[in-house]
Amino acid sequence: MKPASPGAQYTVPPEPSRMPAILLAVGVHVLLLAFLYFGISWQSKTPISVEAEVWDMKVETAAAPPLPAPPAEAEPEPEPEPAPTPPPPPPPKVVEPEPVKPAAPDIALQREKERKLEQAKKERERELAEAREREKQKREELAEEKRREEAKEREDQKKRELAEQKKKDDAKKKEDEKKLAEEKAEKAEKAEADRKKKLADAKAAKAKADAAEKAQLDKLRDLELKRIAGAAGTSGNAQKSSAPKLDAGYQAAIAAKVKSNTVYPGGDEPGNPTVEFRIEQLPTGEILSVRKTKSSGVPSFDEAVERGINKSSPLPKKKDGTVERTFPLVFKLKDLQ
Repeated sequence: MKPASPGAQYTVPPEPSRMPAILLAVGVHVLLLAFLYFGISWQSKTPISVEAEVWDMKVETAAAPPLPAPPAEAEPEPEPEPAPTPPPPPPPKVVEPEPVKPAAPDIALQREKERKLEQAKKERERELAEAREREKQKREELAEEKRREEAKEREDQKKRELAEQKKKDDAKKKEDEKKLAEEKAEKAEKAEADRKKKLADAKAAKAKADAAEKAQLDKLRDLELKRIAGAAGTSGNAQKSSAPKLDAGYQAAIAAKVKSNTVYPGGDEPGNPTVEFRIEQLPTGEILSVRKTKSSGVPSFDEAVERGINKSSPLPKKKDGTVERTFPLVFKLKDLQ
């Protein structure tokens, strides 16, 4: 029988027909009854009768007549001799009946019966072997089906465990992501607070430094103004005539540095707007003050040039290492292009 393929639905094989076995059993019983019947009827014969004669040994029997002599040649006949006395006859033997041997048909029937019985026995053994084989195969199929079910159950259990573990991992991952997001948010808030604090501290320090610098500049300015006021003993014209003339190279160096620090994205204004500043500086070149003496009419341009002047501190010095304590600075829009 072909084994069922794995995964196929188990079907109980049909049992073989019992009709041939029943007919064979009926035929064997009929033959057995016929054998018994005919065997008994054939052996029911009339027994053989035995006859015996009783002889008395005292009774003499007459002598048997002599046999005629064969013809002989012409010879003289001898004289007859007296006949001898015959011996007594032997006693009669008892005839024993011969054993009755089974007839040939009885032997053939017995052999046929034995053959059919052997055949029936073999058929029965074959049926029992087939039944045992079917039962064994059925048990094996049931065991295989049970193994498949157990394997499927283990696989399903493993899948459920994996799904449960994945669910736990996803929940843990989400929890970790939530914690990480909270930590990031907390760090960001802390960083923002630190940044704001640093900015506030920097602004406070800058304001403090600016205040100290402004106080120092104011003090220097006051000292310079006092010096200038103390030196003014003559008329303004005399002071003007005695002031040294600005060096062109010195002015060009200052203008170049201020230009490099000035950023103005405009330039579409008509004409060539010009702005003038009055700059006061220390002997070290650091700027004390920047005062606009003439506006160009473009406030953004004026503010850009003023920022560039403040960024240029300290200003370049002359070749001899000195500086002009106060001097004008003129800037035109086209000078920045």
